[in-house]
Amino acid sequence: MADASAARSTRAVFEFKSATLPLIAVILKTSDLDLLAEALDAQLADSPDFFEQEPVVIDLSQLEESGDEDAAEIDFDRLRQLLARHQTQPIAVRGGTDEQHAAARAAGLSIAAMPVAPPARPPAPAEAPSPAPQIVREVPVPASGTLVIDRPLRSGQQVYARGGDVIVLDVVNFGAEVIADGHVHVYAPLRGKAIAGARGNTEARIFSTCMEAQLVAIAGIYRTSEVALPADVQGRAAQVWLNEQKLVFEPIA
Repeated sequence: MADASAARSTRAVFEFKSATLPLIAVILKTSDLDLLAEALDAQLADSPDFFEQEPVVIDLSQLEESGDEDAAEIDFDRLRQLLARHQTQPIAVRGGTDEQHAAARAAGLSIAAMPVAPPARPPAPAEAPSPAPQIVREVPVPASGTLVIDRPLRSGQQVYARGGDVIVLDVVNFGAEVIADGHVHVYAPLRGKAIAGARGNTEARIFSTCMEAQLVAIAGIYRTSEVALPADVQGRAAQVWLNEQKLVFEPIA
């Protein structure tokens, strides 16, 4: 009995390891939570389960740059509830002031010591600024700038090529997500979600040898499977590109 107890006492029961995990950053551009609620509802109305309880970091860096006098006072309890309503799990805050950090901690959020995301490119002069939050997933790609995935992506799995393109050589199943700042190539059935130009690149495209996507999006313009694909694209080799804020679907010969 003593020997068994000694063996148990020396056996490692846990260990700490660093991990690189996909994470969503919601970059706030307004402290008006009513306006934010309207923008989130409008942006995610067609995809209520898009995020599927993913962890979220609230980025306040652009509020500081905006000069919003009311930005110092944020109701983080309400903000958490607002984001949770859209199937996310707010866990931390980054950027912002000491007062905002204190309020965030009081609401049960931690303070993330992560690099602040770069500011978004200013809109063209003819465009009105949008109150919608910028949503990005942050996983670096290899030095080559292209992430290659040679295995199937199952429902709930998520791959993001930050700063480059992504090439998937196997099926992207329903409920899986493949995301890139550049182009998305899927040389297999694309049945899940494909998001190209995640940081606003309107020249990005989505390619698949079998287009059956649950959702496609380029630079924030998206379309779900609730709107049927054109007959010459459904289940066939096709590409998706953006033409003046409209997604264009074309077969690939």
